Amino acid sequence: MERYICIHGHFYQPPRENAWLEYVETQDSAYPFHDWNERVTAECYGPNAASRILDERGRVTEFSNNYAKISFNFGPTLLGWLEASSPDTYQAVIDSDRESMRNFAGHGSAMAQAYNHLIMPLANRRDKVTQVVWGIRDFEHRFGRKPEGMWLPETAVDLETLDIMAEQGIKFTILAPHQAARIRRLGMRHWRKIPDAAVDPSRAYEINLPSGGKMALFFYDGTISRAVAFEDILQNGDDFARRLAAGFSEKRTWPELVHIATDGETYGHHRRFADMALAFALRQIEKNHLAKLTNYSQFLAEHPSTYEVTINENTSWSCVHGIERWRSDCGCNVGRNPAWKQHWRAPLRAAMDWLRDTIAPEYEAMAANFLDEPWLARDGYIDVILDRSPENVNRFLAKYRRHELSENEEITVLKLLELQRHAMLMYTSCGWFFDELSGIETVQVMQYAGRAAQLAGELFGDGIEAGFLERLDMAKSNLPEYGNGRRIYEKFIRPAKVDLAKVTAHLAVNSLFEDYGNQAEIYCYLADLANHQTTDCVQGRLSLGQARISSSITHQSASFSFGTLRLDESNLSARVSDTLSEEAFQVIVSETGQACKAADVAAVARLLEKHFGGSTYSVKDLFPDEKRRVLDRTMGKTLSGIEAAYCHVYGHYYPPIDLSAGINPLPGNFRQAAGFMLNNSLRRAFGEEPLPLEHIHRLLEEARDWRAELDNAGLSYLMQRTLEKMMGRLTAAPEDGALLKEVSAAAEMLPNLPFPVDLWKVQYLYWWLLKTDYPRLQQMGESAAGWREQFVSLGQRLSMNVG
Repeated sequence: MERYICIHGHFYQPPRENAWLEYVETQDSAYPFHDWNERVTAECYGPNAASRILDERGRVTEFSNNYAKISFNFGPTLLGWLEASSPDTYQAVIDSDRESMRNFAGHGSAMAQAYNHLIMPLANRRDKVTQVVWGIRDFEHRFGRKPEGMWLPETAVDLETLDIMAEQGIKFTILAPHQAARIRRLGMRHWRKIPDAAVDPSRAYEINLPSGGKMALFFYDGTISRAVAFEDILQNGDDFARRLAAGFSEKRTWPELVHIATDGETYGHHRRFADMALAFALRQIEKNHLAKLTNYSQFLAEHPSTYEVTINENTSWSCVHGIERWRSDCGCNVGRNPAWKQHWRAPLRAAMDWLRDTIAPEYEAMAANFLDEPWLARDGYIDVILDRSPENVNRFLAKYRRHELSENEEITVLKLLELQRHAMLMYTSCGWFFDELSGIETVQVMQYAGRAAQLAGELFGDGIEAGFLERLDMAKSNLPEYGNGRRIYEKFIRPAKVDLAKVTAHLAVNSLFEDYGNQAEIYCYLADLANHQTTDCVQGRLSLGQARISSSITHQSASFSFGTLRLDESNLSARVSDTLSEEAFQVIVSETGQACKAADVAAVARLLEKHFGGSTYSVKDLFPDEKRRVLDRTMGKTLSGIEAAYCHVYGHYYPPIDLSAGINPLPGNFRQAAGFMLNNSLRRAFGEEPLPLEHIHRLLEEARDWRAELDNAGLSYLMQRTLEKMMGRLTAAPEDGALLKEVSAAAEMLPNLPFPVDLWKVQYLYWWLLKTDYPRLQQMGESAAGWREQFVSLGQRLSMNVG
C-alpha cells in the first residue's frame, strides 16, 4: 500500500509594527539583531530556503529548499514585513510554492492563514469573515493563485469558522488529534467516539457544516509532532526520518499519510540549525524510498475522504483547556515565573471587546454616509493594505463609495477603515499567550487598541479612550512597578502616540542631524519642506522651516512651521506651530539671523518662543530608532572620553598585570577596564574591510590574558556581517584574486575565534560560485590555476565539500 509523508510548518510572527509609524522598532531583547523578525529570519526563514546538507565529515555538500518539499503557511503580516525588509527571503518563499507545484502534481504547498492570527472562536462572525477574506486575498496577491487550505491560528476551531472558510472556497484545514470528537465511514449511520486524541491521523476526514457545505480535515500525528517540538529528534536528520517512517502501520490497508505540524520556527529558531535536520530527513526519505513526500492538497486530490468527522468545538493545539488561554487564567503559560498569575487575561479581553463593540455601531452609522456596504468595504480594504498607492486607493473608493467623495470625506473613510483594521490587530493571539501583562506582545496589542481609540476619538468624539482605560484598571500586572493595564498604557502606549504635529516635531529636531532635502519620507508620513534653512551661530546652530505633513495611510495632512536651536551636542530645543504666513516666517528668519550674527543665542531662544510658542521638543521626542542614532552620535565625544580613560588605565597598568597573568582572580576594576577597551576595539576591527587580522589576533590574545568578558554575541554578528559583505562582493567580481585572498585569510581565523560564527549565507554564496563560476574558470587552464587553488582553500576553510 502507498505511503506518504507530509511535514507542515506554521511560520508566524505577530505583527510588531508601531501602530502609528507602521515600522518595527528596535527590540533590545533580540540583540544583536534589530528586532525579533530580523533575528528569526536569519535563524529560520532564510536558511529553510537553502538549508545545508552535510557529508559524513561534517562538510557542506549541497543546499536544499525545505519549503518546496513540505507544507507550510506564513502569516500574512509576516510576509508583508519580509517583502519590505528581507526581499530575498520573501521571494524565496514565493518561488518555493511554485517549485512545490512541480513537485506535487500542480498542488502548491503554501496554505493561507486567517489574517492576523486572532483566536477565531472568540471573534464575532463579522470579524471571522474579514479575517478569512483578508487571509485569502493576501495569499492570492502574493502567491498568484487561490489557496486550497487555510491554517487556523493556534488551530482554534468552531463550526462557524469552518463554515465561513468553506463558503470562501477553502477545501481543508489542519487540526490537532484531540480536536476530533466522532468519526464514521461515509454513508454509515453510527458514529464512533474518539477517546484521548486517538483519531487515526493517516487519512483525510470530511466534516458536514451547518450551512450544508463540506470541508476536509487533517488531524496531525500528535506523538511525532510533540517529539519534534519538545524532544531531541531534530539533533539528527537520520533519526528524524526514521521517526517519521515509524508512524506507518502494517495494519492499515489504505494509502497512509504520516503527517506532523509544528511551529515553523522549530526548524532553526527554537532549535538552532534544525533546518539542517529537516533537510537531511527529507533527503533520506526520498533517497531510501521510505515514503513519497506530499502536501495536503495533492494527497486530498488523489485520496479523497472516506470518513466523516465531528469536532470538539472551542479547542486549540496549545491549550489543554480549549481556548481559555486567551480569555482566562487557565494555568497554561510559558513558565517564565511559576509564581505569576494570568488573571489579567479576562479583563484585557473584556476591555478589547468593549472597545470593539462600542465603535462598531458608530463605524457603521458614519460609514453608511459614504459607503454602500460598510462591512463589505471593510472586507475589501485588504486591497488598500496591500497597495496604498494613490491610484489603487482611488480604485477602491470608486468601487465602494455611495457618491463622489470630497477630500475630507476620503480622509474620514480611510480613518474609519483604519479604525477597523486596528480593532482586529488588537486581538492578535500573542497578546494573551504569554505570562505577563507588561510583556512586549501584550503591550503591542494594547498599542493597536490605543490607535483604534485615538481614531475613534477623532471620528466620534472623546470618551472612548477613557472608557477603555477604566476597564484596563481591572487587568493586574504581576510586577508591582507596573500595577495594572492603565498604568502600562500610560507608560508605554500614550508616549508612542503620533499625530501630525508630533511628526513635525520629529522633523524639526532631526533636521539638525539629517538633510531632508525638499521632500522626505518619515515612516508612513510624507514631509514637503519649504523655506528650510540652517544657520550657524557662533555658539550653536539654528534650523527654520515650513512643512506640510501628510499621512500615507489616512491621507490627512496639515501645514506647520518650526524652529530648532542646538547649543551643543546635548542641548537642543525645537518649537512647532501651525503654519505661518510667508511674511511672518520671513520676519522670524530676519530677526533670528540678526541675533545669530550677534552671537546672542539667548535672544534666538526668546524669538523662537515668541513666534512659535507652544511646547518645546528635544532629542527625547524623536521617534525611537532615530533617537538611538542621534544619541549615539551626540554621545560620541563623551564615550570617546570614557574610552580614552579606560585605555589609559589599560595601557598604563597592562605590563604589571601581564607579568602576573597567572594570578586568579585578577583585580575586577582592571578586568572591567580591559573588557571595555577590548570590546570597543574588536567591534571596530570586525567591522572593517578587509579585516585587520593581526590586530584582531592581538586583541583576542589580550582578552584571554586579562580574562576579559567579551560581547560574544555582538562580535560574532559583526564578523558574520563583514564576511557576508566580502563574500557578496566576491560573487559580483569572482575573478578578483586579491579579494578572494582577503576572504580566505579571514576564513582562516574562524577556528581561533572564542565564539562561533553563523556561516550559512557565506557558505551559500560560496556554493553558488562553486556551481556557476568555478566550472568556467576551471576550463581556463594554467592562467587560472592560482585562483582555483585559492578558491578551493577558501572552501576548505568554510567546511565546504569542494570535491
